[in-house]
Amino acid sequence: MEEVVLVDQKNNVVGYMEKMEAHEKGLLHRAFSIFIFNTNNELLLQQRAFSKYHSGGLWTNTCCSHPRKQEKFIDAANRRLIEEMGMSVALEKAFSFIYKAHLDQDLIEHELDWVFIGRSDDLPQINKEEVASCKYINFQDLLIDVNDNPDIYTEWLKICLNKVSQHIIKTKYFEK
Repeated sequence: MEEVVLVDQKNNVVGYMEKMEAHEKGLLHRAFSIFIFNTNNELLLQQRAFSKYHSGGLWTNTCCSHPRKQEKFIDAANRRLIEEMGMSVALEKAFSFIYKAHLDQDLIEHELDWVFIGRSDDLPQINKEEVASCKYINFQDLLIDVNDNPDIYTEWLKICLNKVSQHIIKTKYFEK
């Protein structure tokens, strides 16, 4: 049984709950999202495995998941990046924010999401139980495609993208 860490608006732990139940009830919990860019400033997207319990087959950011009990966000992010994409990349926290989104299967994502960014030209070795496919895409082309074809992308990617774009502009990330 996989549990998530329930938190309040200030990231104070208020309990633990089985992951599916937390998503059915829409309770606020810890999560993270990873955005890996190559040296051409293209974002590595993954297509979620079609067998996933929600959002199967949709395109999303490089990796995302939930930290376990007593697990630091960065440790969880590194663990899942290896488990899903077979990659080890130096990650930096970009920002965190809270969002709530209604998904398929009558589930609700209500997450305190820590967003990590990293750079790599490595090709992923995807875990087929988690990921159906992956590709690098020009970031500006992605912004346009999400607007033109929103139904093929996850809800959290659509929410995160504008914030990631603002972070990239503010920090001049692509100029580093």
